[in-house]
Amino acid sequence: MTKQLDIVFLGLSLSSSWGNGHATTFRGLLKGLHELGHRVTFLERDVPWYAKHRDLRDPDFCDLRWYETTVELQRDHALCLQQADVVVIGSFVPEGRSVIDIAASLGTGQLCFYDIDTPVTLAKLSADDCDYLSWRQIPYFDVYFSFAGGPMLIDLAQNFGARRAEPLYCSVDPERHHRTADPIRWDLGYLGTYSADRQAPLNALLLEPARRMPNRRFVVAGSQYPSSIVWPDNVERIEHLPPADHAAFYSRQRYTLNVTRSSMIAAGWSPSVRLFEAAACGTPIISDRWPGLDSFFPASAIHTAGEADDVVEILSAEADRTRRAMAGRARELVLAAHTGAARAREFVMALAQPRAAVLDLDVGSAA
Repeated sequence: MTKQLDIVFLGLSLSSSWGNGHATTFRGLLKGLHELGHRVTFLERDVPWYAKHRDLRDPDFCDLRWYETTVELQRDHALCLQQADVVVIGSFVPEGRSVIDIAASLGTGQLCFYDIDTPVTLAKLSADDCDYLSWRQIPYFDVYFSFAGGPMLIDLAQNFGARRAEPLYCSVDPERHHRTADPIRWDLGYLGTYSADRQAPLNALLLEPARRMPNRRFVVAGSQYPSSIVWPDNVERIEHLPPADHAAFYSRQRYTLNVTRSSMIAAGWSPSVRLFEAAACGTPIISDRWPGLDSFFPASAIHTAGEADDVVEILSAEADRTRRAMAGRARELVLAAHTGAARAREFVMALAQPRAAVLDLDVGSAA
């Protein structure tokens, strides 16, 4: 597809990375689309918790607009949606069901869904507990883009009615994520918002090694951690780390830890954006284990760990030369295949494929 496209995204947040990983993902993809010459608009619900923590107010790669209600969305942005060649709705958009119905009723181009939380979404749909997507709406989409690949794509098509399910993994911006000149400060670090299902592996793979290695230095950066957590004295806490500081943060670690949500482990083929960020910065990665990890990073490019003993052994025994060589292999892989530019090309190529038959769909209800 060589035509310049008008593409409209409606996503959780582009302007604020506080407490969510969506912003980083959208920024990489949209920047890549802009570099390919496409015109991109991002419509974001104006909510107070992101308004207080905005770290991108005026992007140079897209037109960022806000709306406060679905009534305002339909009233003030109808023309934008009507004229778009492609409209993409993301997961966890507030009042997402209504937003999808509005986009489906107004748009004349391709309609897509970008699920940055696929395992969570499908579990919510199965439990009839999803407020941003209805099961009946899945066949609306020309393409259902999924953050998770592997068997989950088959599940989307066979059991949830997706006309086309395509993987669209997260990505990294090499201009922002690269090795800096900052000296090593921590032996092991972790960057991630608090999640209850990630806390047990974080305890096992970082906090317990910290207790066993009191002379080593550790760090955990991320918001929303409960005050009840007891942090070892040698674990530094950073409440929030804006994307502009990620490269320096990774560069100051001898190793960085990747911890995956339980639903993503069960699904497999669900790489975190933090994996690609750390690799692009040349920082060696220690990851928990999940199906499909080796399709992104072979064993020669990443360490995996299942318990504290594994982490302690890596931190204690591995030579710096071996550590740096492993990080170099991971960096080469990411820069070759997992940048925002690469994802933008994959996105456009998926849109260029013939559209599946359009069903006779009723878009009058948000149920």
